[in-house]
Amino acid sequence: MVTENPTSPRAGIAVKVPRLNWVFRGFYGQFYQSPPLATITSQQFLGVVNIPGNQGFIPLQGERDTEFQYGVTMPYKGWVMDIDNFRTRSYNFLDHSQISYVVPGSPGLVQTNIYLPLTTQDALIRGWELTLRSPRLWRRGQLHLAYSNQIAEFAGAITGGLTNFNFQDGYAPLDHDQRNTLNVGYDVALPWQSSVSGNVYYGSGFHNGQAPPDYLRAHTTVDFTVAKSFAERFSVSVNALNVTNSHLEIDNSATFGGTHFNDPREFYGQLRYRFHF
Repeated sequence: MVTENPTSPRAGIAVKVPRLNWVFRGFYGQFYQSPPLATITSQQFLGVVNIPGNQGFIPLQGERDTEFQYGVTMPYKGWVMDIDNFRTRSYNFLDHSQISYVVPGSPGLVQTNIYLPLTTQDALIRGWELTLRSPRLWRRGQLHLAYSNQIAEFAGAITGGLTNFNFQDGYAPLDHDQRNTLNVGYDVALPWQSSVSGNVYYGSGFHNGQAPPDYLRAHTTVDFTVAKSFAERFSVSVNALNVTNSHLEIDNSATFGGTHFNDPREFYGQLRYRFHF
């Protein structure tokens, strides 16, 4: 048994500019994630399937991340805009690999829906984000927007877990790489202690591990809520998710859940009572 006790130094700073009231900030940190304490071994697995000759198991490694962040918050007449940039470099990045096996007398590999943990030599996750929040407009409504552009890639060899000992020369997308996401929403206070809110979410599509194409289709969903309060303790709301009933594939990896799509249109109600203590 091997025990690791790494240090994780972290430091941050924020500076506010007088009169302008802009806040500049920066962060540096190191993080460690221990590998799973237990997994399958090649001896155990050989009793179930026949592992191809070019595959094998090697010990899992602990993940070590180095993260940089910097950004600025800019208020102006009740509006607040925030922009930040981040970059995470990960060694022994914890991921997963699909189990495939050989059936004697059959060509090729049989793909299963079983995944085991693995660690990759190098992963790079980087991007930038923007958020915008309005003041209370006309004393009624407030708008918000959040946009993210993120790239998640890996390179090098498999350093732990089930591997075929190949080497990824240059960076390639991770399976959860989705380049662009956008949320736009509003919240409006109405007479008689009621309110209405909505949100539009857009995603450019996750990386398609079974390329081509390289990425799955973009997807957009619309959510809507109407709420009303009674006195001080009771409130009721009606919520509608995926109002347009969009039906889009969001993952086609052979995991336990299998190929799956986003949730269909959904309605639900909520009743709240706030106790007074």
